[in-house]
Amino acid sequence: MYKRIVVKVGSSVLSSHGKIVDERFANLCYLINSLRQKSIEVIVVSSGAVAFGYVKLHIDKTITSNKQVLASIGQPLLMTTYQKHLRPFDILCSQFLLEATIFDDDMRLDNAKKAINTSLQNGVLPIINENDTTYTKELVFGDNDQLAGYVAKHFKADMLLILSDIDGYYDSNPNTNAQAKLLKYVSHIPEDCLQEKSSANTEFSTGGIVTKLKTASFLMSYDIPMFLCSGYDLSDATSYLLDGIHKRGTLFVS
Repeated sequence: MYKRIVVKVGSSVLSSHGKIVDERFANLCYLINSLRQKSIEVIVVSSGAVAFGYVKLHIDKTITSNKQVLASIGQPLLMTTYQKHLRPFDILCSQFLLEATIFDDDMRLDNAKKAINTSLQNGVLPIINENDTTYTKELVFGDNDQLAGYVAKHFKADMLLILSDIDGYYDSNPNTNAQAKLLKYVSHIPEDCLQEKSSANTEFSTGGIVTKLKTASFLMSYDIPMFLCSGYDLSDATSYLLDGIHKRGTLFVS
């Protein structure tokens, strides 16, 4: 049984066509509550700040200063939406905005660990996002998949759950090959797969499958499993984590 799980959710799950998808938020918060009811500590790594900012202000997000503005608008909206959907479960959430450099600074990282642990000890749900308002290419991960991997490793999680716009890892591209087969278990990722160019599936995604494979490879080196499944329909995540039944989704395990 897992004691602590990091749940990473992508922008494409929480928003669609410039709108917030409340139903998916509600389902996500229901899953989080179900895990907590099983005495599993949950840490959320949530994308969505830039996408949520774009809901209110339509400016070109490829310009760095615009992206920073969108993130500054969207982050409060993102947290307010979480608060709304967590309220029926009487769950209090906290916000942590991290930069990649924190993982190279022992003092800052130790302070973050203490704050996260204090949140969990008091029944608070920590919600982590990368600090896009201070975005520079040199100082950020650039995608929350890899941030979630570092959070899982450094904050001592037993598993990383990635809820995505894809339902698992296939032996070939399912968008171009109708015969592609979903791999339920992966224990080795070839180096050439890790070197492919990242390609996001939606306008506000930043990684695609390559960043997920890099994250899985990183965690497997520390014997931390990663489960990748659909964030649109949480039945696969629910079946695996709550019922121990692996229907679909890919488990990366060393």
